[in-house]
Amino acid sequence: MSGTFLGTPAFPAAARAALEDSQLRRNLAHATSTIRTKRGSVVGEVDDWEQLRLAGEAIKNRVLRHLPDYLEQLERSLTAAGATVHWARDAAEANAIVVDIARRHGTDEVVKVKSMATQEIDLNSALEAAGIHAWETDLAELIVQLGDDLPSHILVPAIHRNRAEIREIFLREMGRAGRAAPADLTDEPARLAAAAREHLREKFLRAKVAVSGANFAVAETGTLTVVESEGNGRMCLTLPEVLVSVVGIEKVLPTFQDLDVMLQLLPRSSTGERMNPYTSTWTGVTPGDGPQEVHVVLLDNGRTDVLADPTGRQALRCIRCSACLNVCPVYERTGGHAYGSVYPGPIGAILTPQLRGVGTDPQTDSLPYASSLCGACFEVCPVRIDIPEVLVHLRAEVVDAHRRASRVPSVQDVAMRAASWTLSSATRTGAAERVAGIGGRLAGRLGRTAPGGRSILGAVPGPASAWSDSRDVPVPAAESFREWWTRTDGGRSRSDDTDGGRRNGDGA
Repeated sequence: MSGTFLGTPAFPAAARAALEDSQLRRNLAHATSTIRTKRGSVVGEVDDWEQLRLAGEAIKNRVLRHLPDYLEQLERSLTAAGATVHWARDAAEANAIVVDIARRHGTDEVVKVKSMATQEIDLNSALEAAGIHAWETDLAELIVQLGDDLPSHILVPAIHRNRAEIREIFLREMGRAGRAAPADLTDEPARLAAAAREHLREKFLRAKVAVSGANFAVAETGTLTVVESEGNGRMCLTLPEVLVSVVGIEKVLPTFQDLDVMLQLLPRSSTGERMNPYTSTWTGVTPGDGPQEVHVVLLDNGRTDVLADPTGRQALRCIRCSACLNVCPVYERTGGHAYGSVYPGPIGAILTPQLRGVGTDPQTDSLPYASSLCGACFEVCPVRIDIPEVLVHLRAEVVDAHRRASRVPSVQDVAMRAASWTLSSATRTGAAERVAGIGGRLAGRLGRTAPGGRSILGAVPGPASAWSDSRDVPVPAAESFREWWTRTDGGRSRSDDTDGGRRNGDGA
């Protein structure tokens, strides 16, 4: 049973601690660079890749524009195929539905396909509280669960672990949760996978109830789709008597044909493969084949609030490929735990604050700032989510939320209002320039010369000290541009120009 992200500090503090872990940085650098290289290779094979991205964006935008209609169509199609549809407004309702189904079948355990939606609602904890063990069957999720750890990547939850660490976890913990690992287990990937296979086999064969998510849900046919690389998902989707799928309402696609586009975009963007080794589709109940009782829980949990934001709603186009994580310079150095959410990296920095809401939790409010705004995430996103645009938008939302909640204006607000008042008048601006010039001449005596010959100040005292801790503060120019313009007749008079230019350059 893995823990939760409750109590995670704000991103700056969490990132600072992560940066001190050299082993973590090595693990992340190796894994993300490997995935980036594979992705670049298979994407380069597709001549119309940008057209595919545009098609994926268009499909998801059409879904978001007509989401209620497609969800109702999906419910009709699922019901006609023999599935039972449940609607969950939030995590509590979704968890209660799954727990109730498991209890009605008298089971004290379920097997799980890797699912971001069930992690989002912390289903495992809800099942555990009801006396029901939830066994993760994805290899990386199994590593996280046995290690009482937290996922740190959308696609590879145990990306922060190397194979030596995984071996130690298997030797120490497998016996407590079922079949023990072989005593002579090595850290060879094939041996580790074999140990996991033996450990999970008895759970697959014994389980009555399985829980999955879905990568896509087709409104036209009621078909759910799961793509994976190991085959554990196929076992969960076919062997148990009962299957419960928890599906975010944004996962719907209009037609079966739309899968053609998505199943070209997703594997290349996620695992760097042309096609996933296992692509499972199922449509309700098929007599004599697979689970004979199928439930689909359609999860909102804040998604309709995201949909209401014209700028932020593009986050709902996300197909959970993790391409943005693998190119993000911030994620590569800090890892996923620093984000304090099951959705780490750039997509988590925009999705989590929208699902949780801003203005009440410092950790959530810090996420839109966990970015350099370099734009690499947009360049690789298969459905063209403009993550930098949403990050800037959410930063404004965070500032506005705090402004509404506080009766005392912040230092930044005071500074910006003073600047607005000064710059809105030519007279006031001129007076401020003259004062700055006098200050510049005085400060120049106290400043120091930086590389390149610029004159800079040291640390600034008072509220501005946080700003100057990470920036060079230039000495104000002794002569303003207006004064220079007047003195040189608009640059036509070159007397003393060299010296004047140098002084003005100091404050550029």
